[in-house]
Amino acid sequence: MDTEAKHTERDLPPDAGRRPERRSRFALSRRTVGLFGLAWAVGTLLVGHFVIQPFQIPSGSMEPTLRVGDRVIVNKLAYRFGAGPARGDVVVFDGAGSFVHGVPEKGPVTGLLHDTAAALGLAEPAGTGFVKRVVGVGGDRVVCCDAAGRIEVNGAPVREGYLHPGDAPSEVRFDIVVPDGTLWVMGDHRGQSRDSRDHLGAPGGGTVPVDMVIGRADWIGWPARRWSGIDATDAFGAVPDAPVPGGGHG
Repeated sequence: MDTEAKHTERDLPPDAGRRPERRSRFALSRRTVGLFGLAWAVGTLLVGHFVIQPFQIPSGSMEPTLRVGDRVIVNKLAYRFGAGPARGDVVVFDGAGSFVHGVPEKGPVTGLLHDTAAALGLAEPAGTGFVKRVVGVGGDRVVCCDAAGRIEVNGAPVREGYLHPGDAPSEVRFDIVVPDGTLWVMGDHRGQSRDSRDHLGAPGGGTVPVDMVIGRADWIGWPARRWSGIDATDAFGAVPDAPVPGGGHG
């Protein structure tokens, strides 16, 4: 006689008789996935803040080198280790205080959220961002124009092969010695660019402080058909060093 109590079906636990599910060793918990996502976001933010950052070209002022809608990758380390912007570099800079005045202040939270989204490529940088080519660095004398209509830097004519076809080097005449720690910048499409020439009467005389430079535009990352590096130019190869105050050359 069977003295062991028999369980009815309703007495059995819900999972009785089922094979235990095996969890794949490759399965990730939600917590782990969340941590990976957080690490990716933080890593991308750090890269965007310190190393590279996308910047979308908003106008035709740098054609044909850069076109409207191009997304360039800005190398933020280019000038972090002692080297400064050089003549011919294409740079992205914050024009607040030089090209743009009376910029409304952003709240700390709004500013942080926008800067984070911009670093991740999810929003455009602040409206004070500009991209131009460096034509003169601190101490340079930049003049427009010589008898042949070319811009001169430290007395040497610059043969600007990157200019938009049909553009003159400048329709605006100027003669400026670039203050130390600043840059004289111009667009490649001179007929469509608002650049240092347009701010000659402003504080700073149209120059941009070096410490407002975000980085050097080194690559075109989008659209895919435009993938390429931004070529260096030899247009300034014959330009001598700026004169040292008091005589001689550096």
